[in-house]
Order: sequence, then structure tokens, then C-alpha cells
Amino acid sequence: MSDDKKTRILVVEDDPDMMDQMKIYLESEKYEVVSASSQKEAEPLITPGGFHAAVLDLMMENPDSGFVLSHKIKRMDASIPVILVTSVTRETGYYFDKAHDPKSWIKADAIIHKELRFEQLKAELKRLLGGDRHAS
Repeated sequence: MSDDKKTRILVVEDDPDMMDQMKIYLESEKYEVVSASSQKEAEPLITPGGFHAAVLDLMMENPDSGFVLSHKIKRMDASIPVILVTSVTRETGYYFDKAHDPKSWIKADAIIHKELRFEQLKAELKRLLGGDRHAS
């Protein structure tokens, strides 16, 4: 993908309000957003060169939708950063933390727990994409 275009971020989120907020925020940060509201809608978007990074809700139409999408993205191109966003901790008390997962079964580069702070999302994207790569 050429450096003269905006960085495209795949955002998959089934909550329409959260999707709108993420899209508005990411576009204000000069990212181009490719969006889907379900695993089923997102799967055809997972193509070589389709996006530079992905932000995926963990639980959508299936409890493991985010894991499945992350695995498909990483199988296509392991260099694409994937961020999982989840409210599992709030709902179940279980805390996902990739850093403490010795088996590395979570195919994601970062996990952000809801309530999502956009500054945290921005920092993770900057870290994973290498600074100002997204500037147009």
C-alpha cells in the first residue's frame, strides 16, 4: 500500500452508537475507516491490501466473533495490527491480557477493555502502526 494514502482501519462493532463514535474519532485523527457491524459482514472485507489495521469487538453475533476475525486477519497477513475491544471483563469478571498468555492463543496485538477511551485507542494505533504513518 502506498504511503501517500490515508491509513485504512477496519472497525467491526455491533453497537451502532460505539461504531459511530469510533468512526468519527478515527476520521478526526485522519484515518480512513472501513466498517462492518458483524463477523459475517466483515469477513468479505478481509482481503490483501484492504486495510492497515483492525479494531474488532470481541463479542458480536457469536461470543468468539472477534477471535475468529483476528485469526483470519493474522492468517492472511500476520503484520496487520489487530486490536480487540471487549466488555467481557465488565460482564463476566474474566480479564483477557495477552501479555500473560503463555500460549499466545489470542491472535491480537492489543486488547482494550470497555469502557473504551479514545486516547487509549489512539495510543495503541500509533504504537502498532509506527508513529505518524496515518497522516495524509
